[in-house]
Amino acid sequence: MRSIQSAAWALALAVLALAGCSREPSPDAATPVPTKETAVAADRDEHSYAEPTQVVVDDLALDLDLDFDSRTLAGTATYTLDWKDDNATELVLDTRALTIERVEGEADGQWSPLQFALDAPHLTLGSRLAIQVPQRNARVRVTYRTSPEASGLQWLTPEMTEGKRLPFMFSQSQQIHARSWVPLQDTPAVRYTYSATIRTRPDVMVLMSADNDPAAQRDGEYAFRMPQRIPSYLMAIAAGDLVFEPISARSGVWAEPAMVERAVAEFADTEKMIAATEALYGPYRWERYDLLVLPPSFPYGGMENPRLSFITPTVIVGDKSLVSLIAHELAHSWSGNLVTFASAKHGWLNEGVTSYVENRIVEALYGKEFSDMEFVIAREALKDNIGDMPEATQALAVKPGTELDADDALSAVAYDKGAWFLQFLEERYGRETFDAFLRGYFDHFAFQSVTTEQFLAYAKEHLFDPNPGKTTEAEIQEWVYAPGIPASAPQVMSPRLGLVDSARLAWLGSAQLPPQQLTAEWTTQEWIHFLEGLPPTLSQEQMAQLDTAYAFTGTPNGELAMRWYPLAVRSGYMLAFEPMTQFLQTVGRRKLILPIYAALVETPEGLALAREVFERARPGSHPITAASVQRIIDEAKPKPAAPAGAEAPEAPVDPADAQATGG
Repeated sequence: MRSIQSAAWALALAVLALAGCSREPSPDAATPVPTKETAVAADRDEHSYAEPTQVVVDDLALDLDLDFDSRTLAGTATYTLDWKDDNATELVLDTRALTIERVEGEADGQWSPLQFALDAPHLTLGSRLAIQVPQRNARVRVTYRTSPEASGLQWLTPEMTEGKRLPFMFSQSQQIHARSWVPLQDTPAVRYTYSATIRTRPDVMVLMSADNDPAAQRDGEYAFRMPQRIPSYLMAIAAGDLVFEPISARSGVWAEPAMVERAVAEFADTEKMIAATEALYGPYRWERYDLLVLPPSFPYGGMENPRLSFITPTVIVGDKSLVSLIAHELAHSWSGNLVTFASAKHGWLNEGVTSYVENRIVEALYGKEFSDMEFVIAREALKDNIGDMPEATQALAVKPGTELDADDALSAVAYDKGAWFLQFLEERYGRETFDAFLRGYFDHFAFQSVTTEQFLAYAKEHLFDPNPGKTTEAEIQEWVYAPGIPASAPQVMSPRLGLVDSARLAWLGSAQLPPQQLTAEWTTQEWIHFLEGLPPTLSQEQMAQLDTAYAFTGTPNGELAMRWYPLAVRSGYMLAFEPMTQFLQTVGRRKLILPIYAALVETPEGLALAREVFERARPGSHPITAASVQRIIDEAKPKPAAPAGAEAPEAPVDPADAQATGG
């Protein structure tokens, strides 16, 4: 096998000769706007086998052994059931790669065996577990164990952690990966309380999305309780060399000892964020809000597990420029955790509303100028990419009958078009009126799972009808059910980003870099905008000039790395290749690495390099990340080198893979 360095040289030489042209998205064909009546059908969650109209899990009690050597969780899950249908005698649960050892039902304090059947696995949905409960028992218990390759768990050796002392394990249940570590009704339509007893080696700390005690001591056995009802995708567990440092009386950071002080400094404004959100949208209802900083293999920017948001270390850059991610995960405590989408088809109710609330938090703490920059960056990216997405997935509410992988439901449409829709409503109805409406929405649907149609019905009663003439039915229909970006979308301007545009154009025209006194004050957002506005390829001289001045190669800022390294690949800028391969082998956040892989696979030489790098990175990759990278490699259609002198195309990446939430 060739070394990565030799493969990189081959790629550089090939890219220098690569020709092509940037593909312009074709204009959208005229498409009838679906009505809410066509979308209200099929509320059933097609990503779950569960039958919640028959019976629902009211409470879950876990009793599990966490074994790092076998990389498994094993024990029992006990369900307290609420039978909805008087004729129902079957409990259907979602599983993926679980070994089911036995199932029992309780009657009069005695446990008796129940008949069950585990279907053959579906590629994405896993296996349907059907339990026969002829006596309609109030409690059922399943004894099971997980697979070492469970898609919702990652097991890290000590060498893969920050401190390199102890092993680490963490879960990622969203969208439908909870079923890989607990047999569940794995749909957001079902909410339940839960408790857990977890036993493991005594030198690691175990945490869950529950009532973690900041003063807990490591002793090998941990008990948890989540008294508020949550959906399955918000159930989480982590174990490792974790210590706690407070930020405020109700908030703090869990992290490895080598990381915790930096994290506390970076996230020092967390309590201010909580207070700002409470002032806007009502009380925080989850008691504590702590942050768990995970190893860099975590596949997303953050995960809003209630009481304990999981956070990527890639946002800890020393200047708080990326802490809007904390605002986003906190905002989920209202939109997503408190009021939850009923299925992935309604993903914008989680991510779009959250992105809007995030921006309001950022504005409250850091000013409108800063929040406007973030709005502009997100929306420009959406405008650039939405035309390449399947038309059916460009609408906020995915139409019934549209086949959609659960992990792909939360694309930039859900996040950024959803937030744009709410800003449209704010602009039309006024901020004071819209804030009151949104706060009422959170109160009215607290601890419930809802559909798009329920949101619109509530908006009609509490926003549209009491304030006539502000919007039209056609406008609302277009926003929610039509593809593309509506003509009524409000435009946000950013003077600071306008100055960046001017500086970039001046450099491209004159080769004179902007004055240092200007760029010294630029934030991450301004550098992102500068890089995103560059041509798809630059000359070696231009790349070297930028790199010498601004040290993009080797940057610790992942938001800049994910934009600089694809440019380096397309431009054949050899000096960036070795740091780029190290970045790909160190960082597992999908948003940051998938654009680089997508750029690599555009040529045969780049595809070879991508395969070699991924072979080295895979052992430390999360299963979700590994699957996304493998898909890019498997679906690659590299273009052979062509006559020199033409412009190389930008490498596409699936917007669902690149989006952060998670992201």
